[in-house]
Amino acid sequence: MEVKIFWTEFAITQLDQIFDFYKYRANIDLAKKIVLQIVDRTLELKNNPLMGTIEMLLTNRKREYRYLVEGNYKIIYCFDENHIKISSVFDCRLNPNKIKKGIK
Repeated sequence: MEVKIFWTEFAITQLDQIFDFYKYRANIDLAKKIVLQIVDRTLELKNNPLMGTIEMLLTNRKREYRYLVEGNYKIIYCFDENHIKISSVFDCRLNPNKIKKGIK
C-alpha cells in the first residue's frame, strides 16, 4: 500500500514563513529553492518512513516523532501505518525548547 504524506496547517504556515523570509532577505529564486528542497526531502519518506532520527525532545508525546534535516531545518514528522504527518519545519538556529511549539 502506498504511503501518503500529509502536512499539518502549522507546518504549511512555517513553510510560508520560510519562503517569505528568504524572499525579502535574499530573493524569490532562493526562497523557492529552499522550500522545494524541504518538500523534496519529505518525499524520500515514501520509500522508508522510519529513516528519520527519533526526536528526543518529543519523546513524552503519545506518538513517536522523527525528523529529517534539510539545510538549517528539521522536518518533524510521525508515521502511522501508511500515513506520514509532517508536523513542523523547525529552524535549528532557534532555541531547541521551541521545538515543542505547535506539535500536538
